[in-house]
Amino acid sequence: MEPVTITTGRLRLRTVGPGDTDAVYAAAQDPDIQRWTTIPSPYLPEHAHGFTERTVPRGWADGSMFTFGVFLPGGDLAGMLSITRRGPGEGEVGFWAAGEHRGRGYVTEAVVATARWAFAELPLDRLEWRAEVGNAGSRAVAERAGFRIEGTLRSAVLNKGVRRDCWVGSLLPSDVGLSSAAPYVPAPARPR
Repeated sequence: MEPVTITTGRLRLRTVGPGDTDAVYAAAQDPDIQRWTTIPSPYLPEHAHGFTERTVPRGWADGSMFTFGVFLPGGDLAGMLSITRRGPGEGEVGFWAAGEHRGRGYVTEAVVATARWAFAELPLDRLEWRAEVGNAGSRAVAERAGFRIEGTLRSAVLNKGVRRDCWVGSLLPSDVGLSSAAPYVPAPARPR
């Protein structure tokens, strides 16, 4: 698939390339990004080059991962977001916000926009979010974007060689007013 650009009221979401390597490298020096995501730590220039020059283009080309830089109108990199295919009709969203741009709702806005795109264009029937237990910032973004928190998965994240518990949530097309590609029959409510 060819990369797409999505615009929102405040953001331009586009693929990143070699011209963005320095901005990705600088943002990824943030200790919180290195702590809570699975990027290498320490994050070296060669990691940023590999990401922008090989990983991102390969994901778009083979349809396995759709990565968007979250850019402000002036061109600053405010964050990064990827939707990774996990199975037929299923994807997982991952994201981070650059330290100086946290708390402004940029990543939430980007998640909502890319989720709508993924439901309509890929098409996905379920978008999952996971974050290590304790990553309150990621959970707040997911909840503001409409994800329903489904629980805690034990030992479900491998981060820098250590297995950790994670929260999991989902967003469905119907949560954002869209139709699913495949029929969905929810489980009946359990009597109380």
